[in-house]
Amino acid sequence: MILVIEIAKQELVLMKYQSPIQSKSYKFSILIINLYQKLQEKNEFVLARQILKSGTSIGANVEEAVGAQSGKDFFMKITIAYKEARETNYWLRLLRDCNYIDHEESLKLINDIEELLKLLTTIQKTVKSNRVKSRYIPNPLTTLELLP
Repeated sequence: MILVIEIAKQELVLMKYQSPIQSKSYKFSILIINLYQKLQEKNEFVLARQILKSGTSIGANVEEAVGAQSGKDFFMKITIAYKEARETNYWLRLLRDCNYIDHEESLKLINDIEELLKLLTTIQKTVKSNRVKSRYIPNPLTTLELLP
């Protein structure tokens, strides 16, 4: 766990060059990894694996969106990140309601995931709006890209 924290500190220095969705999804992934470790200590392996996969996939898909090869590719990766965030929200509520995580910890994590959902929804709406206006779909995280 100490190694994860040290790596996180180093990454936070790099985050000043990232978009809000990139940095927030990365920080959320760290929280999910810590939750995974706590669940493993409680011998809850199935739910721990589920929350780890969906919770860290959000940031991974955001990063893939940053490197997208087209506007459509960008939109699809952001949409996948949104779906993973919805799934993560489900698992967090389930873990809370089954008393695997305490109320205070669940509030923080659920607030964080809801913030990510709002950001991802805004990005999706922006891309859709720009798609209607022109053939160019801006990648809010990088540059303008031409639709194929």
